[in-house]
Amino acid sequence: MNERSRFSSRRGFLKTTAAAMAGVVFCGRERSASAQRAAITAAQMRAAGSTAKITVVPLRAGVSVLMGSGGNILVTSGPDGKLAVDSGFATSQPQIERALLSVSAEPLRHLINTHWHYDHTDGNEWMHKAGARILAQAKTRTRMSSRQVIPAFDAVLPPSPAGALPTVVFEEDEAVRINGSSIHLRRYTPAHTDTDISVFFPEANVLHSGDTWFHGYYPFIDYDSGGSIHGMLTAATENLSLADEKTIVVPGHGEVGNRRDLVEFREMLRSVQDKVAVQKKAGKPLAAVIASKPTSEFDAKWGGGFITPELFVGLVYRGS
Repeated sequence: MNERSRFSSRRGFLKTTAAAMAGVVFCGRERSASAQRAAITAAQMRAAGSTAKITVVPLRAGVSVLMGSGGNILVTSGPDGKLAVDSGFATSQPQIERALLSVSAEPLRHLINTHWHYDHTDGNEWMHKAGARILAQAKTRTRMSSRQVIPAFDAVLPPSPAGALPTVVFEEDEAVRINGSSIHLRRYTPAHTDTDISVFFPEANVLHSGDTWFHGYYPFIDYDSGGSIHGMLTAATENLSLADEKTIVVPGHGEVGNRRDLVEFREMLRSVQDKVAVQKKAGKPLAAVIASKPTSEFDAKWGGGFITPELFVGLVYRGS
């Protein structure tokens, strides 16, 4: 699949997800707190996953990325079996299994979660049943073990099944060795959530940032899971510290990129946060800040995902 087709496919999935959330608006617009509404949203997201087209993108040194179901899934393989970073939607299992088999014949034996969110962990249970141990930051297991609420999307998520929970957890930075390769797991201060890690493969020079980086879309910041705009800025700087000019960077959502893309993302975050913070400090209400369009110079590039410019301004305002 060429770059244009892959990009269109990814956009299509995000538009489907956005349609599933079409009635959900943040910060003073239409809101429903009903469990029924949340269940419909979750069901629609899963339905989108069931028909998702999975694209396999080879990177280098035996590292590939699977795009199309939830967050981007990074895959490596070798004598220790396959390793996946994130698991996508459970409803995409048949497509993901076919994609994994196209990478290599080795069985799936390792899974790393970049954070707790549903679109990155929903496939955990079937991957665990297939034989994968699950590694994650300790708070990922804690959040997955209990009922979670994401008010921005009217999402009420029950505890994950026992088979989906991480089996190996760590508190701080961790290093593991799988298939003869070093893998560095960096824990972030609360950014997208309070469960974020990145996964760096130094020999291949490939970084999976999780949702501390959205490529080409405004990011969701989950304050109700401990995230913050200031943490996102800190994480953006930490990602830059891991990447050089040759690093391939896999975002949580969006196309694969590089260090220059990380720089653009950080500068966008910084510019919008500065503009919003000045107005909030001056006492302007959110509606007035949204009306001032502090994201206008970035909307053409970043505004096409499920986080609209207005929603993103609301998220930044909350933490500024």
